[in-house]
Amino acid sequence: MKLDGKSLTLDEIEKFISSSVKVELTSDSKKRIKKARAMVDKWVATDEVVYGITTGFGEFANVKISQENLEQLQENLIISHSVGVGDPLPPFIVKVMMLLRVNALARGNSGIRLTTLQLLIDMINNNIIPVVPSQGSVGSSGDLAPLSHLVLAMIGKGKVQVFKELTYLTELNPKPIFPKSVFKKFGLEPVRLSAKEGLALINGTQMMTAFAAYISIQAKKLLKYSDISAALSHEALRGTDKAYDKRIHMLRPFEGQTTTASNMLKLIKGSEIRDSHLTNDNRVQDSYSIRCIPQIHGASKDAINYVCSRVEIELNSVNDNPLIFPEDGDHLEGGNFHGQPMALAMDFMSIALSELANVAERRVERLTNGSLSDLPRFLTKEGGLNSGFMIAQYTAASLVSENKVLSHPASVDSIPTSANQEDHNSMGSISARKCFQILKNVQKVISIELLTAAQGIEFLKPLKCGVGTNAAYTEIRKHVKPLGKDRIMYIDINKVSEMVLDGSMLKEVEKVVKLD
Repeated sequence: MKLDGKSLTLDEIEKFISSSVKVELTSDSKKRIKKARAMVDKWVATDEVVYGITTGFGEFANVKISQENLEQLQENLIISHSVGVGDPLPPFIVKVMMLLRVNALARGNSGIRLTTLQLLIDMINNNIIPVVPSQGSVGSSGDLAPLSHLVLAMIGKGKVQVFKELTYLTELNPKPIFPKSVFKKFGLEPVRLSAKEGLALINGTQMMTAFAAYISIQAKKLLKYSDISAALSHEALRGTDKAYDKRIHMLRPFEGQTTTASNMLKLIKGSEIRDSHLTNDNRVQDSYSIRCIPQIHGASKDAINYVCSRVEIELNSVNDNPLIFPEDGDHLEGGNFHGQPMALAMDFMSIALSELANVAERRVERLTNGSLSDLPRFLTKEGGLNSGFMIAQYTAASLVSENKVLSHPASVDSIPTSANQEDHNSMGSISARKCFQILKNVQKVISIELLTAAQGIEFLKPLKCGVGTNAAYTEIRKHVKPLGKDRIMYIDINKVSEMVLDGSMLKEVEKVVKLD
């Protein structure tokens, strides 16, 4: 993967977190980096007053630093800002942080030395991943504390984990160790930061954006899974397909709504279950959780697609301060480090994802409620002796309720920092971390719906599902057998969750139905 600071996409990041993709800079990027660095060296040589290069930081911007202390200034910046607390970030998220920091610096407006940036690239390519605490960022001047812990490893003072291979599915958690021995093994050396370099490395939104990128990638898949699980529930509940008629949705042509309606019809096409009650169905219309799937899922689709478009802008943005413009021989102090664009985006994503789980849980309730489904109560033949899917619905309800709490926007809060010099902060890191948990909760709820709907299908045999829903049902049954007598069900839920997370079920469904 060649980085130039301008063309990184979510698709490329998906490949990066799915396999061991090597990273390098383009030749043009290297030239731009060298030009910007030459400007920094010139300002240092002439003792020009430039924020963060020959001055202190934040409230100390008016303190001039002598030339002999410039390297110590940068090291002190990293050490003093490494104040993160809490559980470590997932290693694959840290690896994406590293990738995004390289990409931002690759633009050539930050003044870092090429050799310093190359160390970060070498760490990525050898899966030398810094241990980064998850809490401590207020989301402006970027993610200072998390990125400082990342750079702390580069100067040989933090801890790292070394992976043979690292993807978003890696469960191995190696013991954290100090980096000096690791660097020696790979022929690397800790960096001695020069003027501007510490600031260039930590002044950015890469923690929140790393989360945002991963969440966006998984959210796009989850949109399709939501349609699949809803269609499978539609089959088990013997719903009508009238509500998905194209003529309805052309009168309210939101893109997400129309594509969801189309997906539903594609998935249930050829369904023997639907055909069996097509002529004698006395229901005029289904409940909202079935009838309004296009409107509910569609609104989340439009929201998620909007958020993804914001994330892709941030992936290719330069967000440290000051910024250097070699072509003009100039430097400008600004605020590109402010995380508000990602903070709002992650809060919006949280709501959009939560709604997918909200309506999915309502369908799980209908499936397990015998008075609503015309199926055996709690989808078990020997109710009373067996509880069947009774408590699976409890779990879904619990996750949905948790999401409601987590969906409270972090971006509406701000606590001033740095003696009120930094008097508005985005809290985007909190938005992103909350959204990450919501994503995982939604994946579990959708998995519960898939499992519950598949159980409902058992009572409609020998009738078969539609072309797409049958592919989903078949894939579930490869890993989870139908529930007869009660058994430990969290094992079944986890098996389906694994299929949702790794995308394997979606691949099987899209072999027969191409979803939008």
